[in-house]
Amino acid sequence: MSTALKAQLKVADEVWIAAALLQRESPEKQDFTIEEIVEQARREHLHKILRPGVYVHIVQHCVANRPANPGRYRMLFETSSGRRRLFREGDGYHPSRQGAKTTPDIEDMPDGYSDLLMWYRDWSEKEVGDVLKNDSLLQSLGSGKKLWADENADEYVRRLREGWE
Repeated sequence: MSTALKAQLKVADEVWIAAALLQRESPEKQDFTIEEIVEQARREHLHKILRPGVYVHIVQHCVANRPANPGRYRMLFETSSGRRRLFREGDGYHPSRQGAKTTPDIEDMPDGYSDLLMWYRDWSEKEVGDVLKNDSLLQSLGSGKKLWADENADEYVRRLREGWE
């Protein structure tokens, strides 16, 4: 990667790349410590030196389920204190991060890393599908809709209220 590209790489994109590499290389792990993500960013050497902003982006700026302060990315998800994983559709997030960036733009990806975006799309879809498939509460969604299928909602409420004074 050229020096010009290294200088242009956003810290948030560097953090996402580091987290994505960890997630892809260790699919059995649900999440990673802040230190593991920092170390992965250091090993990748995407910038000539590890910028101090990498740590604060992992702790706060990129974390979807924390209030925006000031960064409002939704690239990581805090699973528990000091632990992160990549954000995926369906994860909760703080309202101040509505509509925020979740992945780097393809044109901002350094040479040799753009395949991570395709991997992420597949990983994210599979993970969301697995959550829906294995959650008994979500599987029951809509299961009671036939109980009142033959009754008009207004008639049902009127019947419930009979005898009220």
